[in-house]
This record gives sequence, C-alpha cells and structure tokens, in this order.
Amino acid sequence: MKEKLLVLVRWIVGIVFVFSGFVKGIDPMGFNYKLNDYLEALHLNILEFLSFPGAFLLPFAEFAIGITLLTGILIRLSAKLAFVFMLFFTPLTLYIALKNPVTDCGCFGDALVISNWQTFYKNILLIFLVVLLLINRKNLLFIASEKYRTIALYILLLCYISVVYWSYNHEPIFDFRPYKVGASIPEGMKIPDGAPTDVYQNIYRYRNRKSNEVKQFGDSDFPWQDTINWKFESMDPPILLKKGYKPPIHDFSIQTIDQENVTDKYLLDSTFTFFVVAYDLEKSSHKKQKELNSLADWAKREGYHFIGLTSTTGEALHKYQVRQLPAYEIMFTDQTTLKTIIRSNPGLLLLKKGIIIGKWHYNDFPTPEKAEKIVGAEMNKKLNQ
Repeated sequence: MKEKLLVLVRWIVGIVFVFSGFVKGIDPMGFNYKLNDYLEALHLNILEFLSFPGAFLLPFAEFAIGITLLTGILIRLSAKLAFVFMLFFTPLTLYIALKNPVTDCGCFGDALVISNWQTFYKNILLIFLVVLLLINRKNLLFIASEKYRTIALYILLLCYISVVYWSYNHEPIFDFRPYKVGASIPEGMKIPDGAPTDVYQNIYRYRNRKSNEVKQFGDSDFPWQDTINWKFESMDPPILLKKGYKPPIHDFSIQTIDQENVTDKYLLDSTFTFFVVAYDLEKSSHKKQKELNSLADWAKREGYHFIGLTSTTGEALHKYQVRQLPAYEIMFTDQTTLKTIIRSNPGLLLLKKGIIIGKWHYNDFPTPEKAEKIVGAEMNKKLNQ
C-alpha cells in the first residue's frame, strides 16, 4: 500500500513539473514577457537582463526535474532539486498572493490560468508531496529497468529541446491564446447576456454639521439627500469585492495616427486584412521588410487591407518610417495586446471578418504567391460551405 501511494505521489509531482515546464517552454517569449512583468511590479527592473535566459532555463529545469521523477533516473538528486525549487517559490508565491503585483502567476503559461492564491495553495500541496518523496526516496519502485528508463529520459529531453527551439524560431507549437488561428476577435470581445459584473464597495466620509464628527458610510446608507445634517467630505477608491466576467479579448482596438478608432472597420469588413504586428519597432527585426513591402503591394493590388499595428509613437516611429520605408500605413494598438497576439516582432496576421486565418513569425512570412494560394483556398472553403 505504501509503495503504491509513493508511486502515485511521484507521478503527481512529476506530471505537474513536466506540464508546467512544457507549456512555458514552448512559449519562451511569452514567459519572457511574464518575467519582465514580475520584475517591473517588484521594482527589480535592473535584473531585466535575466528574463530572457530565465525564460528558457526555468522551464527546462522544471521539465527536467519532472522527467527524472517520472523515469526514476537520478531520483535522489531530482527529489532534492524539486524540494529546493519549491522551497524558493512557495514563499515567493505567498508574497505575490498577498501583494498581488500581477494578477496572473503565469506558472502554467496561457494553457491554464489560475489565481495567485490558487498558485500558493498548489505549491503548499506540492512541497508536502515532495517532502514525502525525499523521506521515502529509497523505497521507490520502478517497473522498467534503468537502461530503458535512461533511454526514455534522453529521448524526452531531446524532444523537449527540439520543440522549444522550433517554437522560439516560429510560433508556439501549441497556441493557448485567444488569438489562435480560427478564433474570432469580435466573438472573443463579446460579453454574454446576464454575465456577472464587477462588484465594488464604496466608502464615503460625511461630516456632521452639528457635531463636526466625520463618519464613514457605505453604498446603502450614505446620507446624500440629508444636506441639512451632513456634508460630503471625501470618498475612498472603490474596493473590488468580486470580479465579474472578463471576455478573453478585452483590450483590442486600432487607432489611426489622428486617434480615430477604426477597430470595427477592419474587424467587421469582409475584405481580407493583413496586420503586420510589431509591439516595439525599435526592437523589431527589419530583415524581412522588403518581403513585407512586396506582400503589401500585392495585397493592395488585389484590393485587400494591409496595415501595420504597433505601440511605437513619436520620434522612434518617424525614424522607422524614414529608414525602412514601409509600404503600408502604421496604426496603433496596446503593447500588451500586440505581445499576446503574436510572439514574433514583427509578425503577420491574416483576417477576414475578424476571424484569424493565418499567423506567421517573421521567419515564415509568405510570399505573394503563397499568400494568393492561402486566400484562394479560404475563398473556395467559403463557397463550398
């Protein structure tokens, strides 16, 4: 009975570590952004240079610990490393749960979003299970021989490294974001009828005109009509008691340089629309600019929309336009939204009526000939429906 329980504990801990490392590992840029959010929230921007290597090393460490626990290779070392890992992150997640510097812990990437408190409780359970493994590591049983378990370990690590390398140089092999291919941006922005809304508590302070006493009131009893006895003094910032429904896509908008909102124009139009997404033009790669200009010229000849989306403004935008001579109009979208849409900087999207038909990393930008085939295939698909 004890041996079976230890097998179950080992598999639970191993699977959690493998899953956590894998879903972050296949989206290294997304995890890099999350680490930067943490550093900024904790006022540790001086350590930002660590976020990029950390986005690869931390998920790899989690995945490797999980795989060694599952295969039983170096089980003593992996159990100790798992304990050290949890010993560091459990107090950290408690601090994050208390202070709430970021609302999404990012521990399971975009695959599974849990709250900061849920993350802390998960870590409490994990550290308890890891301690059980540490204490009983000599009593663990394995079905396969060490030879086959070693082969499995190396194959799985090699597969992981290959998938991470591919995902970094293209788009994540699995897309858990609301902007995945096939998703409708307008549908993702809708709030269902009857969906719960945010519930806030307001605290008002009124001064009694007779006693000069300042008293606190809530929404249900503040004396806003009794101006004879009470005078409004101040109001605290609203306190969020309960979060309401938040649509998967809640911050997507497109504005022209003249600050005109043209979101609906491009999301509801039946014309094919290409978006060049570059959250920061100063950091973006420009090696495919000629290919983009060629694709833009073809798209405009065909009567399709072709625009750039960025958060870069001012002098930096002017320098980009002078040096790169983009053959398309640049418009503006929130930086965090652009980072979420596509991990490549720049990247390319193809939409029709707000539905994402294609997404491309700058290493995979289609030629006009390939784009014509993609558009033609989409048109034929619609005709056959």
